[in-house]
Amino acid sequence: MVQTLPPGRDGTAKLMLVLLSLAWGLAWPAIRVALDEVAPWTVRVLGYAAGTAFMFSLVRLRGRKPSLPFGRIYGHVIVSAFLSVLGFGLLTTFAQLNAMTSRVVIVSYSMPIWASLLAWPILGEPLNPRSVVGLLLCVSGLTLLIYPAASADPPLGLLLALAAALSWAAGTIYLKWARIPADGILITAWQLAVASIVTATGVAVFEGVPRLWPLSLPAVLALAFHGLIGTGIAYFLWFSIVGRLPAATATLGLLCVPVVGIVSSIVLLGERPSAADAIGFTLIFAAAASVLLPPTVRS
Repeated sequence: MVQTLPPGRDGTAKLMLVLLSLAWGLAWPAIRVALDEVAPWTVRVLGYAAGTAFMFSLVRLRGRKPSLPFGRIYGHVIVSAFLSVLGFGLLTTFAQLNAMTSRVVIVSYSMPIWASLLAWPILGEPLNPRSVVGLLLCVSGLTLLIYPAASADPPLGLLLALAAALSWAAGTIYLKWARIPADGILITAWQLAVASIVTATGVAVFEGVPRLWPLSLPAVLALAFHGLIGTGIAYFLWFSIVGRLPAATATLGLLCVPVVGIVSSIVLLGERPSAADAIGFTLIFAAAASVLLPPTVRS
């Protein structure tokens, strides 16, 4: 059966999904622009801090308590924050300093493939034919992207992006395994809070006093977009969409994120992917789609 919604609600949710794809997709070149003038740990702490403030404000506006139930739940939130939020964010940030943003985007979005592999031994979810096809497509795409770069110098940026995808996948599987008994918005708020504390410590240890002045207008706008829209508003849109749209529709919207990220990197950053890049992008995108999109069920 296909989930149906009132026309107005369905249209609003689809519009929000488009906005979410733009917010997350455009955040990639925004971060790259900011990195030209701001140190990486500082870029990330500003984004996490803005996202933390936004999410806790949302919790309060919805009349919910900002605290989590006492117990091991805090440990689960910390571990998931290190994997899903902190690991992914820091690794992709440093990856963009060492590789084209468009390449980092698509390698990072190989996450669904690794999540399906991790779910097999950890959650007992067996691999299906779609997962196997996705893995083969993903490995082929990664080979096309990484092998040419490795022939000259170690492809540090792409390896960091791959590590980010693995970290994101591990965090996703960990959350499924932990089954944290709390609202998703509240969990995300605390994950961002943990990431903010750790990155603030990183700024103090590795960068010292942040240099935020003088900055060019593009850098200021990029930081503002990354923190307020790419992190805060994007998470708000995502949790507003959950439950409003069928899984297949929501997944199609999420698959638009790497497309927006790649196209916007080409347009805004002037990147020029090669023919091999284009084929690699296509293979990894197809791999993610084969795993994420549910099969059509007729009834």
